Parts: sequence; C-alpha cells; structure tokens
Amino acid sequence: MSEQVKTKIELNKVTHSVRAAQAVLQYGVGAMVDFPDQTLVTAAPEYWSGMSRIYDDRFAKALGVDYFALPTNIAYSRFPEWYFCPKCRRFQPLKKWVAEYRKTAKAKTLERDENMVEHMQCPKCHQDLVVARIVTVCERGHLNDFPWIKWVHAKAKKPICGNPELKFKTGASGTEGLEGLSVSCSCGAIATLKGAFDKDCFQKLDEDLGTNQFRCDGHHPFRHTKDKCECYPKTVQRGASSVYFPVVHSSLVIPPYADKLNAKIEQSKAYDDCMTIISDADPEERTSTITRRLSKWVDKIALEIGAPSEEVKKILIRKWLEPIPEDVDVTSIQYRVEEYAALAGEVGATSSSFGDFSREEMDISEYNLPHIKAISLIDKVRVVNALIGFSRIQPAMTSNDVGFVDVKEPDTRWYPAYEVRGEGIFIEFNQEDIDNWIESYPAVHERAARLNNNYMESFIGKNHPRTITPKFLMLHTLSHLLISQLSFECGYSIASLSERLYCAEESEGKKMAGIFIYTASGDAEGTLGGLVRQGRPDAFPRILRKAIANARTCSNDPVCIMSRGQGRDSLNLAACHACGLLPETCCEERNAFLDRGVIVGTYESPEIGFWNDID
Repeated sequence: MSEQVKTKIELNKVTHSVRAAQAVLQYGVGAMVDFPDQTLVTAAPEYWSGMSRIYDDRFAKALGVDYFALPTNIAYSRFPEWYFCPKCRRFQPLKKWVAEYRKTAKAKTLERDENMVEHMQCPKCHQDLVVARIVTVCERGHLNDFPWIKWVHAKAKKPICGNPELKFKTGASGTEGLEGLSVSCSCGAIATLKGAFDKDCFQKLDEDLGTNQFRCDGHHPFRHTKDKCECYPKTVQRGASSVYFPVVHSSLVIPPYADKLNAKIEQSKAYDDCMTIISDADPEERTSTITRRLSKWVDKIALEIGAPSEEVKKILIRKWLEPIPEDVDVTSIQYRVEEYAALAGEVGATSSSFGDFSREEMDISEYNLPHIKAISLIDKVRVVNALIGFSRIQPAMTSNDVGFVDVKEPDTRWYPAYEVRGEGIFIEFNQEDIDNWIESYPAVHERAARLNNNYMESFIGKNHPRTITPKFLMLHTLSHLLISQLSFECGYSIASLSERLYCAEESEGKKMAGIFIYTASGDAEGTLGGLVRQGRPDAFPRILRKAIANARTCSNDPVCIMSRGQGRDSLNLAACHACGLLPETCCEERNAFLDRGVIVGTYESPEIGFWNDID
C-alpha cells in the first residue's frame, strides 16, 4: 500500500548534508541520519532531485542497470515520527505536533515554514522537541516506530482509549535503566519500558493477551510503502549497528572501458541525452530504438568530442548492443579474473588508453625479494562503489539473502554510487612457492581448518558456505600488514587505503595469487603518487621486510599468537587490534580470516611461516 507524498521541502544545505561516500555507505538509502534538529531516513533514489551520472559498462551489466549516479541533492523522509517535549513531557507523533503548531503559529511563520521543518519545538513550551530513542525492526528489513500506544495499554491491561495522549517521563535516578522510563496515557494507563528489549517480547504480549496486534507493520519509510508482514519485530536503539547493514559492491574500471575515448564519450552531453532516451524506452523496444538511431547518435557524439565516427561507433555498439553474458555476478571469481588480467598486464592497452587506467610494469629482478613474481604500479585507477540494497538485524552479503531490501524499484535503471580516482600497487606472487609451502607444512592446513570450522558455525557461514584456504589466509594477512606499513611510509592515513584480493585455483576458472593495495579516498582529480612511489625497487623491499618484522611480535603476545579463535565469530587466529586488524573500510572481509602464524610462524612451529626466509 503506497502512501501519498504530499510535500517536498528544501532543507538547509549546511546543516542537512552528508558526503557522497556517506550517502552510499553508512547513511545510504533506508538508513537513519541524525541531523542537529531531527532524525531523517534517506529516501529511495526515485525521490532524489539531483545526481551526476557515473558510467562503468562492465559493472552496470553485471548489476543489470544502465549506469550509476552520484547523489547531489538527496531526499529524506521524516522518521521516527514520535517526538516529546522535555518540559511538558508530552509525547506524540509529528502530525499532531504540526497540527498544533499550525493553530498557534503566526501567519508569516506559517507562510515560511508550514510543516515545522526549520525549528521543531513545542508550540506551548517553546522547547526543542526530542526524537524517540527506540524503534522496531524486523528480519525482512522493515523499520517502524515503537508501538507506544499499544504498549502502554497492553502493559496496563486496559483497552486503547478513544483519544490517547501520552506523556514520557524519566526517573530521578540515572541507575534505574528501562524501569525508570515510563509512558502514561490520559486515560490512566501507565507502563515502563521494562522488557521492551527482551527477545520475543511482542510475541509474548500477543500470546498473553490473545491478540494479534504486535506484529510488524511492514513499513518502509524510505519509499513510503507498507507491506504485509507476519514477523514479530525487535526493539532496538535508534543508533544501533544492527539497524542498517548496507550491501555495497565495488569494481575497478579496466581496459577497454577505461580508455580515454571511452571517457570522452561518457562525459559528453550528447551521450547523456542518448542515455535518457534509452532509459525511458520500454525494455522490449530498447534494442530496436538503439539500432534505428545509432548512426545519428554516432555523428552527434563524434562531432561534439572531435573523434572519428568509426571509433565512436565501435564503443557504442560494445556498450549498447553486445549481449550481456549470462549469470554475471560481481562477487564471482570470473568477475575478478578480468581485473586480475588487466592488473597483471595480460590485457593489451589500446592506442587511446591512459584514460582512467595506467599501468607500469617493474623489473622484478631489481627487488631481490623471494616468492614475488611481478610488481605493477597502477598510476591511475578508477573505482566505482555502488549501493544495491541493505538488510536489518543480520547482515546480507548478496541480493539473494533473506532480509535483503533493494534500494530501488525494478523499473529504475541506476544505482546510487560514488567513484574515486586513485593509484595502487599490484603484487603477483609465485604460485609454485605457495603450493610447495602448503604441501610441506600440514600445520598450515590445521590452522585454516580451525578457521573454517569457526566460520561454518557463524551466521554468515551457514548462509554462505565457502572454504578458506591457507593461500587466502596468507595473502589476506600480508595485505593488512603491508597497508599498515605503507600508511607510515607514504603519508596516507590507514583508512584511505584499501585492498582487493585475487585468490583462486585452476578448478575455479583461473589460478590467481595477487594483492592490489590502492587509495580509496582520492578526489575527482586523483592522487599525487605517494603510494605508487613506495612500490619502486628502492622503497618496496624495505617496506615488505619491515611489515614482516613487525608481524613477529604483538603487544598482546603470547595471548595473540597462541589464540585458537578471536575477533568476530572467532574468525581470526593470531591477529588482533594491536597487530593485524585495520579500519573496516580497508578490508574486503570485515576484518576476518587473518593469522600472523602463516606469515612468521608460531612459538611452537616457527618454520611454518611463509615469509620466514626473508631477511
């Protein structure tokens, strides 16, 4: 059931703004944002009035859209709806506060701010209103206000009165907890919040009363809709981490999608006009529309950017008319294989390259390092990060997970996204050395098996079974150690560096063993080369040796090195905040699957460390 959106009000751009990355990550569609005067929910992209298009054909086809968009004017929805006055303690929904405000406010004030957006205050006491601290969420992704009226009357064992008027009171002592928070109604019903956070508290209330009134209301405030939902919700604090888990996918823009001519076409106004026409066309008529108008569009774009028509035509055919490969998945090994080939130089650069991707292969003989097959300096790289959905209570990994909520409607042909232009270092490892190491030390298998057992017992492991190999464990831990050391050497903060891991076997499609460490917070013009400089022969060997040396000890040893499982769901062995963990924006695996033991060995078996032979 869709609710009518009555008005759209301009907010103060100084006090009600977030960064582009925040609008895709922690404050993305469906998340609550605490602004200075009120709490709002980021609305669905269909309500946004300003955006800047981002193109990455490979990524867009994999996600089933035409393009991505950077938000420039985001829309918000008012939620939670319950506010109370800290002076008179009255507690009611916003529509009642606004109705009262309209009766008492002056005509000039109403003309300027009819919906009490600029200054939310009690019309009687002139005190700033305070938003409700708690909300309810359900496993299907719904977000609702706490059922205040039902709760008070059910707890007091009284029927809901005809005109409930609530008051919210806090106890004199700060040690009372939930029992010190009480809500009373004008009819005499009164109840505390004791038990509101208990598991299945709403189900037990329904069973005790013999009713069916406490089930989830099925509200999606970000898109103004309500679904029928049979779940019982869970009470959470408004700012709890379990309220919002964004599902964000990222992709490198690689040749041929990153060449200079491709970028010129995408930045032209004529191409934008073409994309608008294609997006508005019916899905069945898209191909015929493109085929019929292609020649005209080619001439128009070629004239605007000053490029040969034949070259423009080839790119447009690749973009619009080439069939989309079946079962393309951005989380699949095959998707990573294409990036690996570009980073390793297996994909030849065209004459019009040096757009958003520039690679320099180094002479590995100058490095004098064991186990490393090749090092490539990626002087320019563009990374697109797209928000495709979110979940509540439990994190979702893909769009097929239970509780996943898509941020857009099926007919919308784009996802919210942001892009960064940066630089990076790609390190390719010798596969034969890794295989020999794994065969020589059975203890390495035992450590990986311990993590696999812990993973299978976790919530995510039960829904997404996978096998953590010793090779992956070594590559991931080394990546974290290198990021920590590189941040000291190159001047970037740790949070501005990120990793992409390339690890697979022949049976999965291609044998890969590589790490790509790149800047994840560059601006629109890119970065200044500080990270790439550390990848040259006069600097990188020293950095790698320092990273390995630092891994030999941890301030939490011997507890850390002897751990049989620590961190989230015990998914790390010898890795803690003092040695192997990074800010979560850096890590692809949410700071899991780390173990210094496979890098430098343990007290009992120092020989099992893969990098023990480095000076």
